[in-house]
Amino acid sequence: MKLHKNLLLLVTVPHLLFSQAATQPARYESLKQEIRLSYDRGLAFLKSKQNIQTGQWGEAEPVAFTALAISSILLAPERKPGDPLPAEVEKGIAFLLKNVQPDGGIYVKARANYNTSLALTALMLAPSQEREPILLAARRFIIGQQNDFDEKGKLDNPFDGGVGYGTPKPNNPAHADLSNTHFALEALYYSQALLADKGDAGKNEPQLNFAAAIQFIQNCQNRPETNKASWVSADPKDAGGFIYSPGETRGGEIKTADGRTALRSYGSISYAGMLSFIYAGLDKNDPRVKAVLQWITENYTLDENPGLGAQGKFYYFHTMSKALAIAGVDFLKMKDGKVIDWRADLAGKLLSLQLGDGAWANSEGRWMESDSLLSTSYLLMALARIHATL
Repeated sequence: MKLHKNLLLLVTVPHLLFSQAATQPARYESLKQEIRLSYDRGLAFLKSKQNIQTGQWGEAEPVAFTALAISSILLAPERKPGDPLPAEVEKGIAFLLKNVQPDGGIYVKARANYNTSLALTALMLAPSQEREPILLAARRFIIGQQNDFDEKGKLDNPFDGGVGYGTPKPNNPAHADLSNTHFALEALYYSQALLADKGDAGKNEPQLNFAAAIQFIQNCQNRPETNKASWVSADPKDAGGFIYSPGETRGGEIKTADGRTALRSYGSISYAGMLSFIYAGLDKNDPRVKAVLQWITENYTLDENPGLGAQGKFYYFHTMSKALAIAGVDFLKMKDGKVIDWRADLAGKLLSLQLGDGAWANSEGRWMESDSLLSTSYLLMALARIHATL
């Protein structure tokens, strides 16, 4: 199984859905060299933390952490698509394959969608004819995690169309969130390449209900024009941004003049929302995509995860790099007319945060970001996407 052209875009230059073209002026060469040196140090740290006996990384979420480490190694700026797999990756893949479950998911016990989505995305970077049946089964498993609570195709539940952490059905509570939905959509977006060379057989593979997924994503957006939920904020500061899940934010809430409780948009999940729309097939001219890009521009900062401060800041950096790279956004124009070269800006920030041992870790430990394995993987992949589009 050769690396499909869609996956070459993941390894080298992300799929540019927007019209702005990535450029490669000579003035970036010094920065690219700095990124490569930083990346090498980060990879040396990651490789030193692998369990040599089992092939896994981390204990808290061994499948997810192993998948993220594998992706970090395979996205290295100086790696070529045809290069042989490093020994660390071979061992990591063997660990992932040991955790393939009878239902097709790749997980240990809990958070089945989260782990399977990250594992499938990682495995798509290491094509193998022998592994295709496993990858297809994982793809079907993720599709099966999409919510349809009345099971009649009616989108009458705000969580319909979305995906949560994943628990065995029929015991799923009525819940989904935008972070897990974006991981699932990402895995399906890249694993679509599995079907490209199968002809009619590929047409028989199940597909996600993308219309339902878009409806769920829309149900998380602070945009009164398309979301009539009672929690939607009419404050211009929230317009176009996203919350974690319908009726559930982590960015705080406000009391409106009419006595309602409205929910604040926040940074990392707004980038996840933008990514989700793109993975689900919306283009740059869709007003929902325009709205979130406007919110992102007006709330651009590298000092914090807007709305959450230091909490989730490294996930914020990671998701920012994916969203702006895949959207083909070269520059962000601020309200005052200032133009931000976000790639150079973000790269400089990430380089400044790297620790002496090559790792990264967030002093604010919420969502496990004080774990250097997780944070180092997040930021290495962010640097990989920056480097690929400079």
